[in-house]
Amino acid sequence: MSPAYVTKRVKMLEEAIGARLINRTTRRVAITEDGERTYRWAQRILDDVDNLYDDLSSKRTTPRGSLRICSSFGFGRNIVAPAISALAEKYPSLNLRFEVFDRLVDVGAEGFDLDVRVGDDIAPHHIARKLAENHRILCASPDYLHRAGKPSSLSELPCHQCLVIKERDHPFGLWRLQGPRGEEAIKVRGQLSTNNGEIAVDWAIQGRGILLRSIWDIRSLLDSGRLVQVLPSYVQSANVWAVYPERLDSSAKIKVCIESLKEHLASMNASRR
Repeated sequence: MSPAYVTKRVKMLEEAIGARLINRTTRRVAITEDGERTYRWAQRILDDVDNLYDDLSSKRTTPRGSLRICSSFGFGRNIVAPAISALAEKYPSLNLRFEVFDRLVDVGAEGFDLDVRVGDDIAPHHIARKLAENHRILCASPDYLHRAGKPSSLSELPCHQCLVIKERDHPFGLWRLQGPRGEEAIKVRGQLSTNNGEIAVDWAIQGRGILLRSIWDIRSLLDSGRLVQVLPSYVQSANVWAVYPERLDSSAKIKVCIESLKEHLASMNASRR
């Protein structure tokens, strides 16, 4: 399309909705805040058209169109990103946009199609499909345990340096674990805290304290002896879920992608054992 045609169509749209979408000068063209909002609405409308085809084509096995996926920082970069790369290679007609956050995302309200989430607390207005089994454990370096002693009970943790992570929806400094007496909650503290799990793992390796971390992230460190499990009778359930809005429950695109992610995570988990 020629620039003149595009300019004419944009002007018609501006007149129809009563808002300026683009600021124009002799030197540059910049989208306005209303223009950004219009663009996001347009994306949702086009996605709904894609979902219409998905809904009516139940036999479709090859997904097409766009898929916006989100996850948390560390898990997203180390685990989900390689799975998405494999998904893109498997389905060339699928356009994937992946973003990571340090907070819980409302997938429907924020325009995402899929949230690959660690943790079992799922809002009732979302659909969730389990992708992989996972849990968090307590661990520390041999050097830290040599200096500070190895705790023999959960009640001793507040007397230790604990590496607290503020990540997504987890309460800061409150560790809930399943043990011999069921679920127990313990308030911990320490000199060091962060919102990045990889930083906390590095601190644990350096002997700075006790860490609660997903077995997905630290299995190799346990195998090498750089970290040692503490209080092995206590774990925190942290399964991996695909979470998406109810309106996408019949989407063939979502279903195929979930199965592909599930298979990839299973192969990754098997290779780490």
